[in-house]
Amino acid sequence: MKKILLIISFLILGGVIGYLFIYPYDYLVTMEARANKGTINQIIKLWNTSLDSTQIEAGEDLEQLTQTLHFGDSTHIYNWKISSVNDSISKIKVFAKDSAFSLNNKLKVPFMDTDFEKRTKKNLKNFADLLANHLENIKVRIVGEGHLDSTHYAYVHNKTTQFGKAGGMMLDFPLLDPFLMNNGVELNGKPFIEILEWDMENDSLEFNFCYPIIRNDSLPQHPDLKYGFREPVKALKAVYNGNYITSDRAWYELLDHAEKNGIKVTGLPVEVFYNNPNIGVEELSWKAEVFMPLKD
Repeated sequence: MKKILLIISFLILGGVIGYLFIYPYDYLVTMEARANKGTINQIIKLWNTSLDSTQIEAGEDLEQLTQTLHFGDSTHIYNWKISSVNDSISKIKVFAKDSAFSLNNKLKVPFMDTDFEKRTKKNLKNFADLLANHLENIKVRIVGEGHLDSTHYAYVHNKTTQFGKAGGMMLDFPLLDPFLMNNGVELNGKPFIEILEWDMENDSLEFNFCYPIIRNDSLPQHPDLKYGFREPVKALKAVYNGNYITSDRAWYELLDHAEKNGIKVTGLPVEVFYNNPNIGVEELSWKAEVFMPLKD
């Protein structure tokens, strides 16, 4: 009996020592969302931009982020871990720590609501509300295998962030639609973008904003305007509804679909836009067809 009590005592002591001095966090918050890892990753980064005195560092993949928040003399560190529960649901774990008062928090948290715990709950409730609101205002549907037809097109080259993609398109739009039409070029389809480079760690993009045209022998010239030709492309296809600022949510859905089904893709999507954002229409009615080209 004494031996059993001794073993139990050692286990309890080991657990206490581990909790106080080894566990790398003071407080753990867990939540689930009907979203993929990429979408959640982007909303964490968006939420971070709304806060004062914060920094965020991307991990090795979409599943990990480290966020540092400063509150007076306290520095809180949130280590985010995102994992898939099933095809439609992801689990989000936030390992929160106060770097200056970690031991003090660990001693108090089991017995009382500390200021650190209250602030962490409030912060992450705000994040959860932002995520829920975002998910209510977008829709992504995987169609399956599709294709892009061949076409001649005029395009403007752009480098921007993922979040700045739509803004870059709006700046370039006058050079495409009005300029081409005013110079006698016949448009031949919906505008689209083709992604040339996508740095997922830094959320940076390089892309062409394009308009399909009927090619002729007297195309107008402009220093920022170029012309190209696209061969037919086989691709995975999705339909996105929502603000075009966040149409990249469909990119992540297509990448997830490709990975789960063993389909090799380029990782460089093409988006075809069906609505003019300048016309006052409910955002959920905006439509984009999103294609993830298959590797040869």
